[in-house]
This record gives sequence, C-alpha cells and structure tokens, in this order.
Amino acid sequence: MKQTRLTKILAAGVACAAALGIALAQETTTTTVDPVTGTTTTATTSTAGTIVNYTPDSDYIMFRTEPEAAPVRDYYTPETTILDPEGHTVTWSAVRPDMPATVYYTNVGDRVVVRKVVLSQPATVYEKKETTTTTTKP
Repeated sequence: MKQTRLTKILAAGVACAAALGIALAQETTTTTVDPVTGTTTTATTSTAGTIVNYTPDSDYIMFRTEPEAAPVRDYYTPETTILDPEGHTVTWSAVRPDMPATVYYTNVGDRVVVRKVVLSQPATVYEKKETTTTTTKP
C-alpha cells in the first residue's frame, strides 16, 4: 500500500516538472471563438530557441527550441518584423543559421505564422558599396 502511494506521488511530481518545463519554454496561447461569426482568434505566443535554417527565397524558417529537439518549420509573411537585441528593425539578411532568437507567432489554420523575430545577438551585416566613375569627353 505504501509503495503504491509513493509511486503515485513520484508520478505526480514528474508530471508537474514536465508541465513546468513546457510552460517555461513556451507561453500559453489563448484561443477564442466569436459565437456570432464563428471566427477563431489566437493570441500571439513566443518561444526562445535557435534558428536552424533560413533560405531567403522561401516562406519559412526552421527553428529549434532545444539542442536535442527536432527543428520546426515556421512560416513568415511580408509583415514579419526582424528586431535586433536593442529593438531596432533589421532586414532578413541579418538572420543566420545557429543564431539564438525569440520567435513570436500565431497559429493560422494548420500553419504557425511568425509575426516577429527578436535576435538574441547583434546582427553583423556587411554592406558592400560600389562606386563607379564616368568620364565624358567634350
């Protein structure tokens, strides 16, 4: 009898620890359904992790929340904002693989749509300037 009770207490402790770990890794999402129109609204959620892959001509980034977790495909739109650690807007060219970031997203249907990416490290972007000189003969 005591062994069964101890097993139940340990199982409840493990379940609470797992729930706490998930809660710290990801904020909760609030979904509401308008009873009149039937439209579903999902609140923005954020997750911290690492950008695994980004291809400029695609419409998604691969993002991983933990080193041993499988990367997840998150879709972005032209309205998606990229911010550096100071909160300044930067371009997608600042995004590099293995860069830590926090991704703010919403669920739209079966897709996860990225609304904002906050980079955890300052972006190093090199700007190439080219100058041409033209001479004209009179």
